[in-house]
Amino acid sequence: MSLEKLKLSKQLVASMTDAGFLTPKEIQLKTMSRILGGQDVVAVGPEGSGKTTTYVLATLMKLKYAFEEAPRALILVPDAEHVAHVLEQFKLLNRNSTFRILGIDSSGSIETQMNEVTDGVDIIVAVPDRARALYLKLALNTNKIQLFIVDNAELIVKKGLQLPVVELANSAYKAQHVVFTEVLHDKLNHMISPFIKDSAATIEVDELGEAQAEVYPQMLYNVPNFRTKLNLLTLLLNDAETFDKVIVFVNTRLTAQTVYKNFNHINEQEIGIYKPLFFDDAGFDSIDEFIENTNARVLIVANENFSETDLRGVPFILHLELPERKETLIQRIIKHDENEEVIAINFSTDIELVEVKKIEQALGQKMQVMDLPDDLKVVDAAAKPKKKKSGEEEEQSERGAAFHEKKASNTKNYNYSAGAKAKMTYKKKKGLS
Repeated sequence: MSLEKLKLSKQLVASMTDAGFLTPKEIQLKTMSRILGGQDVVAVGPEGSGKTTTYVLATLMKLKYAFEEAPRALILVPDAEHVAHVLEQFKLLNRNSTFRILGIDSSGSIETQMNEVTDGVDIIVAVPDRARALYLKLALNTNKIQLFIVDNAELIVKKGLQLPVVELANSAYKAQHVVFTEVLHDKLNHMISPFIKDSAATIEVDELGEAQAEVYPQMLYNVPNFRTKLNLLTLLLNDAETFDKVIVFVNTRLTAQTVYKNFNHINEQEIGIYKPLFFDDAGFDSIDEFIENTNARVLIVANENFSETDLRGVPFILHLELPERKETLIQRIIKHDENEEVIAINFSTDIELVEVKKIEQALGQKMQVMDLPDDLKVVDAAAKPKKKKSGEEEEQSERGAAFHEKKASNTKNYNYSAGAKAKMTYKKKKGLS
């Protein structure tokens, strides 16, 4: 398929061809006409799907001519590294330096940046907090912004930069708003809802890579916060008959201690830490030692303290926290033997869904999203702790916080434990009755 499908100017087609872009990406085909037509757009796609090139092309097409006093496009990105990357893309496609493009991050002198903005610029690529600071100092005029773009929105939410994004978006009241992200979740929707129009188009592309190796069945529990993760883990591991040998991975040794202390109701002989920090904590120095101990049922392992990769003999591999490098998780779930009966279960908050997407893309397959158990106590992280109540009031209060009224479509007259669900899912994947 040729670049003509994007209906670009001859100059941009030539720039794309010179840069080695000979065919349009799926996200470009689906979003370009909408952006050029003035519609608000929320575009969802994995890393490498062509999101940056899409809005660079759209910006250069929409502005058409250069050299006005106030900026007409504001692009917000999460950090200085992304600012540099976007500027490089503009340099690649903005032939003959038609437009004046300014990059702004938090490391530069704000006085210098104020002077650069007021001297005149067409396109600004900035981190949200510094752009907001320039706006409050009256250096950044948002009245003539035609195109307001938020890139890597999921990382902006992860960094807690929602407030400056919303303030700047609302100040650019004449602008068309475009958001690019790898994932959509409640926190991100909460950020963009004040300025994205109801008529906005949400477009998603899902480019999974080729499967590199056969892996164990992958399940995913999406929960709101770490405390709810612990509650869910407790529910699962209380089913000792199903989860008879389990490794639970976390990211740090301190988190491993936290998880270990959370299970003080489990017999000390059943649970241990891999190379514990404190001598009085139950632990094991190797996976083989854990497997050979018939009393041991749960081993908590910190990624920062773990170099072994052979987990054969452990039927359940749980990632309470996803490792920073997707390759770390993938190495653990590669299938070594066709007859192995192993299930891998991953826990993720909304913020961690980006890592989930990267893992799925690398594996070339989706994880199976599991329903949360009905009896899971979901913790509201925003709620303030209340004074302890007694008797019936305390029981009613706890039930009110943990249980939510179900929709009629979700009402059911049966219930399976989380362990039973895991077994049923595994048998279904194997074609067993």
